[in-house]
Amino acid sequence: MKKVAVLDYGSGNLRSAERALERVGADVTVTSDARVAFDADGLVVPGVGAFAACMDGLRAVDGPRIIGRRLAGGRPVLGICVGMQILFDRGVEHGHDAEGCGEWPGVVEQLKAPVLPHMGWNTVDAPAGSVLFDGLADERFYFVHSYGVRDFPLAADGPPSPLAKPLVTWAEHGDRFVAGVENGPLSATQFHPEKSGDAGAQLLTNWLNTLD
Repeated sequence: MKKVAVLDYGSGNLRSAERALERVGADVTVTSDARVAFDADGLVVPGVGAFAACMDGLRAVDGPRIIGRRLAGGRPVLGICVGMQILFDRGVEHGHDAEGCGEWPGVVEQLKAPVLPHMGWNTVDAPAGSVLFDGLADERFYFVHSYGVRDFPLAADGPPSPLAKPLVTWAEHGDRFVAGVENGPLSATQFHPEKSGDAGAQLLTNWLNTLD
């Protein structure tokens, strides 16, 4: 049974994430303890609310270092909703520009859409070779957000690089935004797999199957 730590930093659907992971067979611990978070087979970083407030909470439990240290050792991390957003360089909300974890370049900003928040079920456009979305073509996932990443420089075509490009899944609400990323040990979804029924359960199972 894979051991998964859900990082408790004062934000996020901790119990619903815990229950969803347990339902697909994980041994789950909700924790703010750095050692437990380091030692788990997988770390889940949830998040709801404002980007800046989530970063404040994350720093209070040494979250950026926990995430960075795990990734440096090739140990899997899954960010969910604002837990995905804080992995990028910056978040701009209500005129406030906050620094993120900087694992990926990019800015979290308000979606250009006639109706916000983007709330409810939506399809996604996953790339060929996606592990997270394996077996999930045409499925719908549950979103609740007004902000997202609309431009992902690492995913753009550019000069050749020895590093594999992240696999980026996109969705549309008004315009296009990042719905998921797979980048070595670091994965993330803008939607809530724990609220996405059977499709979300399959995605979590796919992630669990990547853990050593």
